Amino acid sequence: METEKQGYSAFERIMFFLTPILFTLVLLGVLLTLFNFDVRNKLLEIGGAIPLLSNVLPAPEPRPGDAGKEAETAKTESQEEKVKQLQAMLDEKEAQLAQLAEEKQKLDASIAELQKEIADITQRNEAERLEEEQYEARIKELAAMYADMSPSKAAPILESLTMEELVLVLDSMKASSRSKIMEKLTPQTAAEASMRLKDLLPVKDRQMAALQARANATGTAGQKAGSVLLEDGQLQATFSSMDPKQAGALLLKMSEVSPSKVLRILSALDDRARSGILAAMAEADDAVTAQLVSKLMAGK
Repeated sequence: METEKQGYSAFERIMFFLTPILFTLVLLGVLLTLFNFDVRNKLLEIGGAIPLLSNVLPAPEPRPGDAGKEAETAKTESQEEKVKQLQAMLDEKEAQLAQLAEEKQKLDASIAELQKEIADITQRNEAERLEEEQYEARIKELAAMYADMSPSKAAPILESLTMEELVLVLDSMKASSRSKIMEKLTPQTAAEASMRLKDLLPVKDRQMAALQARANATGTAGQKAGSVLLEDGQLQATFSSMDPKQAGALLLKMSEVSPSKVLRILSALDDRARSGILAAMAEADDAVTAQLVSKLMAGK
């Protein structure tokens, strides 16, 4: 036994201890290789952490997986940046849409206001048109009534009107009736009326001129007292000789155009002629007659 124990050499003893260690290292390397563990890079990373060895050892080689992760990370960051840009663009577009919606509301309000103004203007124009048509219809009725009278009785009454009113009435008559009445007018009045009939203005302008002339005549009535007294005498003689019903109907028509002229005519009549004409007027239209009588009494 002692001979066998002495037979182990130093090499055998070293191999006895190294064999398990080498086996373990080989097995460990195989296992690490199977599990894709990069021993070299790991050792280089550990050695790089040591101050003296870090200057000697090379840098670890990048692993294929790390490059893929870096590319994936860069791609993700790029996508996130693009998402942020798209979100900023979306926010900007939404702000623009909100501004456009507000401007649209303002435009809708302006359009609604303009439509209301147009409707009001149209309504006023329609009302003015109806008033003009009614005024023109009254003028035509008055002209027809003068045409039905005898020219000798109609002429003095027409001469008491302003020239604008006279032309307005004459223009509404037929040519035959107009010529007969103009024969009974004074030469000066007939000549001026003829000149104005020759240069007729549009209907609306003539109506406005007649109303303005009536207003001017009312304002200057006190300055023409002498001529008014003469006309009143002519009017008294004319209406006193007319049939009360015919005179009453004529005055009612005249009251629609010039109530002040009717009051002047009634004031110029004597009591007998005035009472007969007022009775005929009351039978035709008692409301208008009552208004005229009230104004007539107030004037006295």
